[in-house]
Amino acid sequence: MDEKISLESISRYSDAYAEKVLKTFFSSKDKITGPEILSLSNIQQVNLFVVRDLFKSWKDETQKLKSPYFNYESPDVKEAFQSLMDTLSNNIAINKDNFSPLFKNAVNQTLMAVFDPYDFFSMIISGKNNRLEVASFQEEMKYIKVNKGPLDRLLQKLIEKGVSEISGNEAFAILDQILEEVNFNPEDVDSYLEKFSAIVPLDANKFYVEKSPINEPPPPPPVQKVQPQAAEPAKSNQTAPPKNASINDSLTKPSKATLADNFQRIAKIKDSLTINQKFMFTKVLFHGDFELFSKAIDHLDRQDNMKGAMRYLEQEHASTWDRDSEEFHEFMELVEKRFGN
Repeated sequence: MDEKISLESISRYSDAYAEKVLKTFFSSKDKITGPEILSLSNIQQVNLFVVRDLFKSWKDETQKLKSPYFNYESPDVKEAFQSLMDTLSNNIAINKDNFSPLFKNAVNQTLMAVFDPYDFFSMIISGKNNRLEVASFQEEMKYIKVNKGPLDRLLQKLIEKGVSEISGNEAFAILDQILEEVNFNPEDVDSYLEKFSAIVPLDANKFYVEKSPINEPPPPPPVQKVQPQAAEPAKSNQTAPPKNASINDSLTKPSKATLADNFQRIAKIKDSLTINQKFMFTKVLFHGDFELFSKAIDHLDRQDNMKGAMRYLEQEHASTWDRDSEEFHEFMELVEKRFGN
């Protein structure tokens, strides 16, 4: 886990790519139509995400229609709405100002699906209020073409279970099992690099940043030899923690580097986790038990301060953790960002 995705870099490239494509298209036209959207980008996934977001906007608008006088749930009314949707889909006309955010978001989502599929999966299955509606998920899958194998399998399992909705945590646990079963490997990125670079040169290395280590001790200061006085015993310079040091000692002992200049406090650990972190923390620190991991994160986020968080971890989990592992230090970095000053 030496690298993490840079959402800022992906956003910057998305803006640059979108601006180039939109400038070319709208140089000769005032509005874009449905058929033109489907061929606008040289990457079909981008075009499909635009169509998906347009469809979602339509659904959101129709769901706001409620009346004490009219029955919008009537089959006839629903059929009429579907007919209207079919008609509107053939009469799309969007100016540049309104289309630009749709297109930029579609580029961003495509880059995530290609270069960071784990976090992309997380966004797709989190749903509203951590609830995944199976019908909406099934509709979403019509528009996903990149790295969709695990999501297809997840949808199949949910349909087999006969559920209409499921919690995001449960969906994630099922997806975790699927990724283990199929030994998921993301699609090769070379073809996408070529297509993106045909519009704006793309260096995928810029999408990743090295994680700064939090456990590297600083160089020791020079030691001056001083002749001890006869009346006083020589003072020991030993600073190593005892063998059974607590995890609190792991964070607070002077020889540890701190987050210092890179410190950014987070409101909740749960909201800051990437899907890759969820996988790795579950596997390495929580014995592959995703429910145990989820409960631990919820419990930590309910703590008031670092002392309470450390006490909980010591009592419930830390006794089995490898405190030299990268996963341990990355997990503790998040705890420190949650409760540190």
